[in-house]
Amino acid sequence: MSIVETVIGLVLLVLLSNLINHYFKSIPVSLIQIILGTIVALIFNLKIDLESSWFLLLFIAPLLYNDGRKFPKEELWKLKGAIFNNAIILVFITMMLGGYLIHLIIPALPLPVGIALAAILAPTDPVAVHSISKQVKLPDNILHLVSGESLINDASGLIGFKYAVMVAVTGYFSLKTALVDLFYFGLVGFVAGFVLITIVVLIIEWLIVKGFNDVVFNTVLQLCVPFIIYLLTEESFHASGVIAVVVAGVVFASKRNSFIRIQPEINIVSERMWDLIVYLLNGIMFTILGVELPVAMHGTIENEDINTFSAIFFVFVMWGILLLIRIVWTYCYQLFTDAKAKSMKERLKVALLSGISGVRGAITMAGALTIPTQIASGEAFPERSLVLFIAAGVIILSMVVAIIVLPFISGDVALQTRGGLGDLDANKVLETTEDEDEDEQLEISSNKAKLYILKTAVRSLEGERRMGNELAVYHLILEYQFMIKRLEVNEYADDLNKAATSDEIKLHKVALRGQLNELERLHQTNQIQEKVYHKFKKSLKNQLKRADHKAKIRQEWPFPTIMESIRKFWRSISLWVGIRQDEKYGVGVRLVERSIAKAAIKALSEYLKNPEVNEKKINREVIYHMIITYRSIIERQKSEEGLSGKDYQEQVRRLRFKSIAAQRAALQYLVEQGYVNHQAAISLRQYINHEESLNLRASILPS
Repeated sequence: MSIVETVIGLVLLVLLSNLINHYFKSIPVSLIQIILGTIVALIFNLKIDLESSWFLLLFIAPLLYNDGRKFPKEELWKLKGAIFNNAIILVFITMMLGGYLIHLIIPALPLPVGIALAAILAPTDPVAVHSISKQVKLPDNILHLVSGESLINDASGLIGFKYAVMVAVTGYFSLKTALVDLFYFGLVGFVAGFVLITIVVLIIEWLIVKGFNDVVFNTVLQLCVPFIIYLLTEESFHASGVIAVVVAGVVFASKRNSFIRIQPEINIVSERMWDLIVYLLNGIMFTILGVELPVAMHGTIENEDINTFSAIFFVFVMWGILLLIRIVWTYCYQLFTDAKAKSMKERLKVALLSGISGVRGAITMAGALTIPTQIASGEAFPERSLVLFIAAGVIILSMVVAIIVLPFISGDVALQTRGGLGDLDANKVLETTEDEDEDEQLEISSNKAKLYILKTAVRSLEGERRMGNELAVYHLILEYQFMIKRLEVNEYADDLNKAATSDEIKLHKVALRGQLNELERLHQTNQIQEKVYHKFKKSLKNQLKRADHKAKIRQEWPFPTIMESIRKFWRSISLWVGIRQDEKYGVGVRLVERSIAKAAIKALSEYLKNPEVNEKKINREVIYHMIITYRSIIERQKSEEGLSGKDYQEQVRRLRFKSIAAQRAALQYLVEQGYVNHQAAISLRQYINHEESLNLRASILPS
């Protein structure tokens, strides 16, 4: 069968599996796909040459990258200790102890082969875990832990498997080389993933700044990222591509909010494309696993020297060893890390949930099938068919047991770890430029209509401003202000845009001088320390020197770029170290940040009141944007002491829904007054619907 026919057939089986799952919801769709793949392989004698290299590239890399993008960051940080221990330490305990035990039970399996079998069975499968969790309502803590370790343990398991097979083939092993390789694979993979995704984010930011908003281009670029990062890491740096794509996914998710609001169409399309890609890759991966099962089991069933029932018994034994090691590990981990005392029953329940939910999946089968047929001496690899049979059997058994047992023991358990729209002046917003014909029809351009809608959203947010939600209001206003500026750049003449840029540069310098004056006052009145004074004076002086350039940048991009985020993170570390050394230092820094922001607003106000300044000639949007920016800084200082991250995100979501309602009301007004035609109204409504869809998605996805 040709590759094209095979792919089409696999896609059809995926569709059929989801149709069957619609009527048999108690059976995970991944298990249905495995069964269908096995049936087709038996009936049509279908075989697929499964090479681990392309399997990891085409399936594991994009799926793990997507898991990294979607994994809740708060949970990842909260469970960092448990995830690291399960993904690294538990994998190697399972590999060594499990390999030794299986060698004792099956003497025909040499110790290196037993260790290789245990190593490839040690990693849990995130796709299978999520598939199981949909049916059994796995508690969030357990689901996040198992999913989190699944993002990393593939790398550690594959490294252990690689060296165990090498020992079995050559008879040679170097502990030093293995440890160096493990360290190199992990560290370089981490760095490569971080650096490469940083470059990608910088490219996306540059494209946005340049106004290149082609939906298809940006979507394809984002979909290519995991494949490029995996290939470069594996081929160029010879490190772990698995770790690289996971790191890349997590880093990209941290910058996602910068793109998700500014490019609503692009993000809607890219998210839908990811849903499609993940749907197909997940389904095809498990269907291929089903196709490979007869190949894996055929050798054992046909081998007269191996009793089939004994082989099945060994499957149960191997699964039991893996389960026991995982349960004991989780139980002991709780004894040493739980902040609160738990009863033995509670700890055992958590350990059982963690153990049984650690199902195995496609990467186990992909690795096992790469075992060579011969060793260095030319003899057959010892008990290769039995190893494949056990690996395939454990995959199926772990899924089936999870489906049957988990509903009876799952429940709410906790795993402790360290670790109104006001009056609208439409005439001002919709007025035509002087060079337009006075006899022009009432209809306006789509950009002008969108400007009116966005400015209406800003006015609605101003009306919603209350004590306690000001930071969220200013955050949203700055987003809308960015989009307003971009539209004005496209809609109005270049000389008007140059005038706005000139105004922003001038006002930015006024604000910086006001900040410097306030800093001097704080220093002269002995309210701040010398090191705080010199720190901010140097920063403000540098900003004043770069004011011409920075003003142009700030009007293009309202969010901190990734380089600014890195600098901000470094400043936070420096501040934390400074506070640990001197508590007054942190107090002084916060005092200066709040005071100079207020001074900037005051300086701008006094400048505009100066009789020599013609305020009417200054772009009002520029003034408004700068004042909102400084108010946002002041409110951020206040919120650090009271408002939690979840409460803030909830405020943003509620306010965004209200701004969306205001946009719809504004669009309705434009339609009723005849300012936009039917086609333009449809396009504008889609634009508003995109933003609402993103907000609804953000409401259900973990932040």
